[in-house]
Amino acid sequence: MHALAITDLLSILTLGAALGFFGGLFGIGGGIIAIPFLALAFGMEQALAQGTSLAMMVPILIVGWWRYTRRHPVALGTALPLAVLASAATYGVAQVATGLDSGLLRSLFGVFLVLIALRMLTGRRPAGNADGAGGLFDRRWQPLVGIPGGACMGLLGVGGGLLATPIFTQVFGQRQTVAQSLSLVLVTPCSAVALLTYGRAHQVDWSIGLPMAIGGLLTVSAGVSVAHRLPERSMRLAFAWMILATALWMLLKPLIL
Repeated sequence: MHALAITDLLSILTLGAALGFFGGLFGIGGGIIAIPFLALAFGMEQALAQGTSLAMMVPILIVGWWRYTRRHPVALGTALPLAVLASAATYGVAQVATGLDSGLLRSLFGVFLVLIALRMLTGRRPAGNADGAGGLFDRRWQPLVGIPGGACMGLLGVGGGLLATPIFTQVFGQRQTVAQSLSLVLVTPCSAVALLTYGRAHQVDWSIGLPMAIGGLLTVSAGVSVAHRLPERSMRLAFAWMILATALWMLLKPLIL
């Protein structure tokens, strides 16, 4: 019994390490990979998969936020209202998401993955202005980005940064590095709020999520380092096709089986 428990623990640590590495490699977050894997390979209900993935992602996001904002700090006057609005939106939507039908939630997540994959296949990564100017709206309105970003985190457990970063660059004219810092300010507290909400609804498998977090923390930096040495376009296309195939399987599996 004890040996089996150790074997299971090592397997989950290895899984977390793989997810952390590929999350760093593709630069899109391990949760995008972890949630469909937990749902399809482990047979978890969608809400449980999202909550368990959050248990893995919260420590990784905190470390990533700390490292990134040391080089690209965000003023407290900008960070605080953004984080508060995003966290409030996350909490409200997560309360609803944990009570949704698993099939509906999985379909919403599958559609989200399809949209992400199509965007990666058909467009280029958005870039901010070199001088950080030329936004469509005054930057005093930037905290409002926390509402859709937080809602996405609450509903799906992922995606807040993917939604917020292009808004910061294209709508508010922020440089890419600043936009990514702002997105981390948004996503990091949102992920913690979402994790607490999913946990209170008993939609987190801590025995899987926490070892995955440890494994992911050990390898995410290695994934980022490898990514800098590989052709970005080829990696993004390969990842997009993988995400698209996963999304289609999630959407079609209930109809086929």
